[in-house]
Amino acid sequence: MRWNGVNDERWRRAGGAVLRVIAVWAVSTLTMLALAGILPDFRLQAEDGDTITRTAFTAAWGAGAFGLLSALVWPVLVRALLIVPALVLGALVFFLNGSLLLIALRLIPDGRGDANPETAVVVAAVMSAVASAASTALAVRDDDAYRRRLSRLADRRRRRSGTPRSADGGRGGPPGIVFVQLDGVGHDVLEQAAADGLMPTVAGLLADGAGHRLTPWTTDWSSQTGASQLGILHGSNFDVPAFRWFEKETGTVMVSSRPASALELQRRAIARTHDGGLLTVDGASRGNLFSGGADQLALVLSMAARRGKGRRSRAGYFAYFSDPANAVRTALSFVAEVGREICQSVRARVRKESPRVKRGGLYPFIRAFATVVERDVVVAAVIGDMFAGRTAVYADLVAYDEVAHHSGPHSRDAEKVLTRLDRSLGLILKIADHTPRDYRIVLLSDHGQSPGETFAGQYGLTLKDLVRAGCGLPVPRRAQRTRSASEARDAVRIALHRPVAGEQEAEHPEAEPSDPVVLASGNLGLLSFPDIEGRATREQIDHRYPALLGTLAAHPGIGFLLVRSRRHGSVVLDRGGAEIPVAELTDGEGPLAVFGPGAADAVRRTDGFPHVADVMVNSMYDPGTGGVHAFEEQIGSHGGLGGEQSRPFLLWPRTLTDPLDALAAETPREAPAGIRPPGLVGAEAVHGVLARWLRELSGPQVPLRQEGFTGAMRADVPFPGGPADTGVPVGRAEAPARRADAEVPVRRADTEAPVRRADAQDSGDAVSGPRG
Repeated sequence: MRWNGVNDERWRRAGGAVLRVIAVWAVSTLTMLALAGILPDFRLQAEDGDTITRTAFTAAWGAGAFGLLSALVWPVLVRALLIVPALVLGALVFFLNGSLLLIALRLIPDGRGDANPETAVVVAAVMSAVASAASTALAVRDDDAYRRRLSRLADRRRRRSGTPRSADGGRGGPPGIVFVQLDGVGHDVLEQAAADGLMPTVAGLLADGAGHRLTPWTTDWSSQTGASQLGILHGSNFDVPAFRWFEKETGTVMVSSRPASALELQRRAIARTHDGGLLTVDGASRGNLFSGGADQLALVLSMAARRGKGRRSRAGYFAYFSDPANAVRTALSFVAEVGREICQSVRARVRKESPRVKRGGLYPFIRAFATVVERDVVVAAVIGDMFAGRTAVYADLVAYDEVAHHSGPHSRDAEKVLTRLDRSLGLILKIADHTPRDYRIVLLSDHGQSPGETFAGQYGLTLKDLVRAGCGLPVPRRAQRTRSASEARDAVRIALHRPVAGEQEAEHPEAEPSDPVVLASGNLGLLSFPDIEGRATREQIDHRYPALLGTLAAHPGIGFLLVRSRRHGSVVLDRGGAEIPVAELTDGEGPLAVFGPGAADAVRRTDGFPHVADVMVNSMYDPGTGGVHAFEEQIGSHGGLGGEQSRPFLLWPRTLTDPLDALAAETPREAPAGIRPPGLVGAEAVHGVLARWLRELSGPQVPLRQEGFTGAMRADVPFPGGPADTGVPVGRAEAPARRADAEVPVRRADTEAPVRRADAQDSGDAVSGPRG
């Protein structure tokens, strides 16, 4: 009876699958017939006409051929085109799909199918979208079929990854954890969006009895993704003073969003912490700047700089775009998003909204990539990780941050992006009910954004123009007419005992030094003098450019300067002429009072970095409006001190230890002198909390001895979450260490699953490449 029952169930499932295929085929046939009647250049009949029955047969043949080609040929085409840049691949989706339709029409007997190439693209796109919708609707309507489909997918991925299934075949083992980073979403923005109904999924998590809590945390002075995510994933963001900075010893400008720079920053963090990262045990890194030590990678910028098998920057797009329905849906959304951005930009210009920045050129396509392609690929990769039962997943969704930079953090454009992100979160939460293990979902952000007119928009010149004017160097004509530049030039002439404007100027008797390097990271500016060895002192700068520091400090758009003095050590200069040693800075008074608690410690910590700029420039901050002045073309910015940019959020399940309690149990971060404010301060502190939660769910992580690793991992070197906390000897691990390749291997002490090599890559799940 049992044997017969099992076979009956199998036949019933097979019959249901066949019926669904027939239903989708029928819907595709009807769609093709409808399109043939609507589009004049699409034909399903012979030249002299056909009967209705013959035309229907022709449509069914064409729909079936197109479906088979999509299932069999499309994955091969996508894999062959992995070398094509992502934006180009998105455009090729329509062409490839149309080409498959033309081939399918050629397979119809007696040449009854025909269409010109332009029409074929339209027909193929519509048919793929309809077939995908029909298939999804049928599966969702049949709850048993839907669960079976998810279960089969989970089993297939589990077998491929070597993850054991629980003895009872159910959701066994310790829970996994998924960290979803909403890039640039500040604590107050998230809270308000949930209250206003823009993010119902988040509101549901925060509802009474829902089991999640929301808490803010405070960034370092460098409030940007490079510093925050490096600290969160790798436990150290030491010597990351900004998003971009100049390193004198090599003459290199480090940029956090550049693959080579990201890889170097990751290497430095690992060498400092002797730890591979947050995700070294069965982890996945999706859409991030850094790998976190994960084996499974998708759109990870630091890995895009790697070379060799499995390291191509677009290799894992195959996992998503191998499904033609996914490809068409994302391509259509991409085109719609480009159109949406153009319309919103035109509307802002017509309404003369202020502040605003230029949004032309390639920006609409960059925005569409960040808000559509990257979102879809990352969310699909996270869902695949959950089906595979991976222990830890960290994913970054950058859509809001990209739009808020150009439209403003509180704009209608940004609010609509939050709503779409909320739908993605809702999908992840629903999938969690069907995964082979339980998951804890943690939401967090790396920083917020502060609004405000740009520095150039407010004062008519850039920070570089102001610096050059203060140095007596030539500035563009547009800046020469501004009051700031005129005052700066006059100050230079007076300081050098030169005639002011309108008087005869003398020639400078000395050779001109090299131009200063001026870089911007949101509302944080960095000024370096390449020909002055080491960190330039105030005395050296004053000797060479007597009016520069005074010009900068006195400007109404600048809040304060940080510079090293030979006599007093590092000092902060403000608009009132005050010169306060860094060691004497306090939060409640002086030039940093307006920037709130923690500002003094943040400045002190950055002052100790080897690559801190010769002059660090923070823009003004208006606590009444929350506004700052970005030194870049951004009306929503982050990177320095001032306002919401320094106040991201952490949304966590109540079943996990309270973050402050978890932080108290961790090895304390390198705290500068002085009393730190209460709460979570700095990305490294957040790393400690997340590492603690991982150990709560899955057991302690123990570093393995690694020969030949330049970080020289030693058994007697404790690290947060290592032997110093767990008491487990380093040499007790049973599996051999996987290759580091810039990651130090670690594994859970209580797991029997082998630790995989860092350079192993599952092409079905991974997408390594630059983020948008």
